[in-house]
Order: sequence, then structure tokens, then C-alpha cells
Amino acid sequence: MATEDSARGAHNNTKSKLFEFLVHGVRPGMMSGARMPHQGAPMGPPGPPYGGTPPVRTVMPNPLDPIRKCPNPTTPVQAPSAQNRPRSAKRRKMADKILPQRIRELVPESQAYMDLLAFERKLDQTIMRKRVDIQEVLKRPMKQKRKLRLYISNTFHPARPDSDDSEGSIASWELRVEGKLLDDPGKQKRKFSSFFKSLVIELDKDLYGPDNHLVEWHRTPTTQETDGFQVKRPGDMNVRCTLLLMLDYQPPQFKLDPRLARLLGVHTQPRSCIVQALWQYVKTNTLQDSHEKEFINCDKYFQQIFDCPRLKFCEIPQRLTNLLLPPDPIVINHVISVDPSDHKKTACYDIDVEVDDPLKTQMRGFLLSTANQQEIASLENKIHDTIESINQLKIQRDFMLSFSRDPKGYIQDWICSQNRDLKLMTDVVENPDVERRAEFYTQPWSQEAVNRYFYWKIQQRRQELDQALTMRTT
Repeated sequence: MATEDSARGAHNNTKSKLFEFLVHGVRPGMMSGARMPHQGAPMGPPGPPYGGTPPVRTVMPNPLDPIRKCPNPTTPVQAPSAQNRPRSAKRRKMADKILPQRIRELVPESQAYMDLLAFERKLDQTIMRKRVDIQEVLKRPMKQKRKLRLYISNTFHPARPDSDDSEGSIASWELRVEGKLLDDPGKQKRKFSSFFKSLVIELDKDLYGPDNHLVEWHRTPTTQETDGFQVKRPGDMNVRCTLLLMLDYQPPQFKLDPRLARLLGVHTQPRSCIVQALWQYVKTNTLQDSHEKEFINCDKYFQQIFDCPRLKFCEIPQRLTNLLLPPDPIVINHVISVDPSDHKKTACYDIDVEVDDPLKTQMRGFLLSTANQQEIASLENKIHDTIESINQLKIQRDFMLSFSRDPKGYIQDWICSQNRDLKLMTDVVENPDVERRAEFYTQPWSQEAVNRYFYWKIQQRRQELDQALTMRTT
């Protein structure tokens, strides 16, 4: 069994290599530049049923058997379309779109296509490089400084004794806090509350008591964004209030400990910028240990801040946690006026805020767009199909030219070539000129070979009948 398996493996290996030779190689004995269309060569008689290497020679089939006939050269071979192509087909490569040198020599105008192909290759490389650059840029925050104009206004509703409504009979005021982004190029306007993490309005504690003088708004995951805030309270006197606005920084920003802020020259920054500033200070003052690179030798300022003479750089983020504070809120003092003659009831302030760069949205849309990719893939399939058709027509042209120059010699060369191919596929190597003569088949072994062949066919038929009877009885 081992000998039979090894022989079968060698046979399959030789067959697979020969198949590529039959498809792409030039047949021996053919004229220069001539290529034969692929022919499905039939296999010789099966080997003996007992395994092992057969001691007999296989009989050559008729070279002009219908199975071996050449297809009609005038009939173009249709390449499968993109819709009918099976899903299991291997992915096509850039090399499949290149025209062979022989076709370029026959059609000089095809050089323009090759120039376009080279330009396409450079364009694909540039686009791929730019896509990678965009992906790297999107990993970092892209922010722009913009002006947020804040409007603080109030209205006063005097008491009406003749009012039937209980609210109308009591004097009250209403405070509004609104705002908008100046020169906003975005198509979708951002809500005013989306710029803040929290808003606290502190009223006069003497007028409204310790339990009713604070109005708070804090962002939650379910918060609905609004265009402004309103606070309504009873009263007919001017009220001093303080507004505390906490901006919603993305990514989050922190205020440094005063000692560390003076040392690094950084007040409020994201954590990554703070760590980078620390590393820059270490490099500038050569605090990194020359022997143990992971350690930092603290100078007198670092010793005061981190309270240790030596520390690892990987410990700095953890030690920074106690030195980072929430950023300072924006504090606005305002007077709620109830005087009808006061026309200065509206105050206006400009606040610097960070917004996403509009280019970031365009970059993300470019990476996620698939419409162009689908169109390009469709055109790629059309190019591949056209190149396949051109190659098939080139093979047919070479066949017809070779046949028209010397029909008799071409047929003889073709038969010899097919004979050699069949010998390689069946792992039998003999002299084809000897096997073409009748004396080769009158040798003593030929009768034994015929008997063994028919014996094997009878055994095969007997096994089929036994299987049929077994299935019928069961």
C-alpha cells in the first residue's frame, strides 16, 4: 500500500506540473512564437489492480481521437463575466492585466495601455499611502479654536392684582443663558449645551435661602441637548448671581498642581501633553539614568513634587493622578435687573472653545466610502476579461499562422508534442519514434498487457455488480 500511495503521489505531482506546462509553455518541435491551445489529454489504461509499478507499457490512444481534437480556432473563447464568475475563483492580481510582449510587438498602439497601467500602479501606491496617513492622523485629536458667544438676559414680570392666576399675582423674573458658535461652517449646528459638562447658577443666598439658591445642570449619558437654559424665580428686587460654566473638553483636560505647573510651564492640558512635557523636561535636564535607562534621577524640584530621589518613568502616570485637578470653571458675575427702565438686561461674552476640525469628518467619510471602490472593482473585472480575451485570440492567431505555413509539418509536430505530454502525464518515458512503428506492439509482452488489462476491467465490473446486489438485498 505504501508503494502504491507513493506512486500515486508522484503521479499527481507530475500531472499538476505538466498541466501548467500545457497551459503556459511552448510545445517542443513547434515554430518559434507558436503556442498550442490547451488540450485535455486522456489518460492511458489504468494500472494493475494489485498496486506497484506496472511492468507493461501503456498503449497510446489515437492522436486524432475526438477527445484530442483542437477546438475551432475561429470560435473566440468567451471569458466568464463578473456576474457568472464563481465565488471560488482566485483573486486576480496586477500581473494579470499586463499584455504579453508578443502582443505589444504586433500592436504598437498597446504601449499607451501599458503607460496607463504604470500610472495606475503609481496612483494606487499614492492613494494607499495617503489612506494610511489619514488613519494615523485620525488617531490623534484634531481640534480648532473657535469663539462661542454667550448671551445672558432676563425679563421681569410685575405682579397683577386683578389676575386670576396665582402665578400672575406674584412678581417674578426669568433668566436665560443662551449662545451660539460664531462662523460655524458645519451643516448641523451644535446645541449650546453640548459645549459644557456642567452649569451652576448661584443666586443670592440671603434672598432665596440656603436650600433654594443653587440651580445645577450636569451632563449624563441620557442628557438631551438644548439651545439654552432658563431659570424662573419669584421676586421684585435686583438679584446678584454667579454662573459657573464647566467646558466639556474632548479629550479630557486637567489642571496641574501649581508647583508642577510652574516647573513645566503648563497649566491645563490633556494627560498625553502633560506626560510629553515631563519627558521633555527630563531630556533637557539629563535626568535619565545613563546605566539604567528606565530610571529617572530626580533633581531638587522633582524630589519636592514626587517626594522620592529616584523613580521609574513608568511610575509617572500613576504618580500624576494626585497632581491632576479638574480644570477651572468659567465664572461670570451677573445682576438680574427688575427695573423696567434698565435697557442693559443682556450681557454678551465670548468664550474660546475647541471644536472638531471639519477636515476630520471629510477624512472619515473618505475612508468609509465604498461607492468608488465598487465602481473600480467593476472596471477591474472588465479589464481582466478583456485581457483574457486578447490572450485567447493571440493563441488562436498563432495556431492559424503555424498551420498555414506548413500544415503537414505542423500536424506531425503536434502529434509528437501530444505524445510526449501524454508520456509525462502517465509517468512513462519512451522513445516516441519507436512506439509509432507497428513492430513495437508485436513484442511478447503485448499479449500479457492486453490480458492483464481485460482482467482488471472484469474485476472492476464484478465489484460494481456485487455492490449493486448488496444494495438490492439490503
